[in-house]
Amino acid sequence: MDQLKEKLWKLAAKGEIVPDSSLLKTPQQIEAIKKSARLNTAVLDHVEAHIRAGLSTEDIDRLVFQFTKEHGGIPAPLGYEGFPKSVCTSVNNVICHGIPSEQEILKEGDIINVDVSTILDGYFSDASRMFCIGTPSPEARRLVAVTRECVELGLAAARPWGHLGDIAFAISSHAKKHGYSVVEEIGGHGIGLEFHEDPYVSYVTPKGSEMVLVPGMIFTIEPMINQGSPRFTVDSQNGWTVSTVDGGLSAQVEYMVLITDTKAEVLSR
Repeated sequence: MDQLKEKLWKLAAKGEIVPDSSLLKTPQQIEAIKKSARLNTAVLDHVEAHIRAGLSTEDIDRLVFQFTKEHGGIPAPLGYEGFPKSVCTSVNNVICHGIPSEQEILKEGDIINVDVSTILDGYFSDASRMFCIGTPSPEARRLVAVTRECVELGLAAARPWGHLGDIAFAISSHAKKHGYSVVEEIGGHGIGLEFHEDPYVSYVTPKGSEMVLVPGMIFTIEPMINQGSPRFTVDSQNGWTVSTVDGGLSAQVEYMVLITDTKAEVLSR
């Protein structure tokens, strides 16, 4: 640990942004967070086994709530800053924070992001998946495929002693190469001991910029890729649901990763 502190001190002296020691999880905390992350992945697997056309997004909320509680966990979104449901369900042009509803019925051709976050024994985990309902349009399938590629490329760029900006550059470059935009004002976050911790994870910053990636850091890689403009609106009535300003489709995939001595390890995907 003394060697780590000395290395961080030297980096800071050179003007690098380094994480506070509170952001570096201990081995005991990492094991507990991994346990939470395994349940979080199991919840997403449960949703994947049941999601289909004709299901309401409220049905998805019930699936998440019941499975999580039956396995000893708590859905982290439920009641978080007033959020009324156990999961975020973002359909088609909804970028994020879609609120499940009995009135919102999945239909053939929809794309949907299901964002699951779990508390287990006081430790937090978070990941999301894109689901294609039936056979969406070629444009929708391409957006989902490129978004998945973006996250994989971001993961590959997340190397110990690299920078958060390396992840952002890999993601934004790939998205733009395919004609898509990246939402700029909403990003990833640290996680584990709290739902949202530092650092804020942008996906539009230059390579080699932002915080140094230090072993023990846990955060999410979750870019939001838009078919058209990166700009968005927030529902004025519920204060949560974020949608594309131009009605274009949006997709998001979220991994929760741990920086180890050798790589970025995916804890929940």
